[in-house]
Amino acid sequence: MDFMELAADRYSVRSFSDRPVEQEKIDKILKAAQLAPTAVNFQPQMIYILKSEEAMAKINRLCRCIYGAPMVFLVCSDESRTWKSQTERGYSSGEMDCSIVCTHMMLEAWEQGIGSVWVRLFDVKEVAKAFGFPSNIKPVCLLPVGYATEDCVPYVPWHDVYRPIEDFVEEL
Repeated sequence: MDFMELAADRYSVRSFSDRPVEQEKIDKILKAAQLAPTAVNFQPQMIYILKSEEAMAKINRLCRCIYGAPMVFLVCSDESRTWKSQTERGYSSGEMDCSIVCTHMMLEAWEQGIGSVWVRLFDVKEVAKAFGFPSNIKPVCLLPVGYATEDCVPYVPWHDVYRPIEDFVEEL
């Protein structure tokens, strides 16, 4: 599948089977995370793989949008490794970098036949506390992953409806 087909085909999976994801597929998803571009290539991402019964119970208590996934990537920013802007006081590249990393992971997962859904419906401080993260580790997003159930379809009927390019591009 070429990239445009992959991008058009992918959708957020919100109904997962309990079939475990094979380690070789997890490894490819993590390789995609490693290859993702980050500001100044500082690579501030820290990814926690939640698969144990204890970790999954904890994340399911903290977030209602795990959708029965057998595992979750918890993508965090190590704020001690982020690029800091010299022109905009207080700006850190962590969230942006982790967003790019997560996008690479989602697309590679889909290439491997694995569904995912980007989730940000959680309290950052509560997740950090529950998993015992040091103060420099900031949770950015959750990526529940796994095999979609047979009846899984895109959540919204307008999933494949896009604004015209002219509607969001302007030449200056």
